[in-house]
Amino acid sequence: MFAVYAARIDRDQPLTGLELGERPAPEARPGWSVVDVRAASLNHHDLWSLRGVGLPEDRLPMILGCDAAGVDEDGNEVVLHSVIGQTGHGVGPKEPRSILTERYQGTFAEQVAVPTWNILPKPKELSFAEAACLPTAWLTAYRMLFTNAGVRPGDSVLVQGAGGGVATAAIVLGKAAGLRVFATSRDEAKRKRALELGAVEAVETGARLPQRVDAVIETVGAATWSHSVKSLKPGGTLVISGATSGDRPSHAELTRIFFLELKVVGSTMGTKDELEDLLSFCAATGVRPVIDEVLPMDRAREGFERMASGEQFGKIVLSGS
Repeated sequence: MFAVYAARIDRDQPLTGLELGERPAPEARPGWSVVDVRAASLNHHDLWSLRGVGLPEDRLPMILGCDAAGVDEDGNEVVLHSVIGQTGHGVGPKEPRSILTERYQGTFAEQVAVPTWNILPKPKELSFAEAACLPTAWLTAYRMLFTNAGVRPGDSVLVQGAGGGVATAAIVLGKAAGLRVFATSRDEAKRKRALELGAVEAVETGARLPQRVDAVIETVGAATWSHSVKSLKPGGTLVISGATSGDRPSHAELTRIFFLELKVVGSTMGTKDELEDLLSFCAATGVRPVIDEVLPMDRAREGFERMASGEQFGKIVLSGS
């Protein structure tokens, strides 16, 4: 079957290890199901995999892709939860948690095999492309906002780095939930888009906000860390799920953190129940993922290049059969 996969690891030039071509089709096994992929979306996790983060060379070649929506063996339209081993379903109770492409072949292919427990019904209100955007970036944003930050309608939130998948999701979800959302970006066009999505104000990265906020959604890391900490109200919460600019900020702001009793919470992906809630939320409210572009699977390299450059606003989707 046709697939998009990591053939080599290159930490400095990750796209040199990206290959498009034929790979073996997945085989059925007890407790697992094979899904025909209709759409799959790119995540920065795919670039990190090409750099060897979470993907050692002895597991290559590895089909990339965490997210997908498609059709199961019974003809049902489905969405995949990509966290494997979290509950033991399909892999045994002692296997550590992993995400598709770390141990098991991913979704950038005509078919993918996952534990049957990881399959959820796709709401009829969502297209395959829309549903394929939800299980990683949008689920991460959902958990960051509503589980780990614990924000409520009327609260204020700063979203760093408008344009990325998680950041874009946080703006849209925050607006829909009645939050006052502030956003930052170095790019004027992305700041304008953030306002169109519902941010009350979008400022240059590092600029002072008109008010301190209850929570910060942080995915950029070193470049925005100090600004994130300084933007919080006393007792506020900084939730971090990524560090695309690096994980070693020049100023940790430890004094401010302990003196103002700020909370720093790490966040990774989300549970199957949270994904089910997110799917229902989108179906009921009309909230939809922001899609930057949809490409056929055989043009995946273009999508990877666009994501690596940081040019996209929202999710890049690969269409399957």
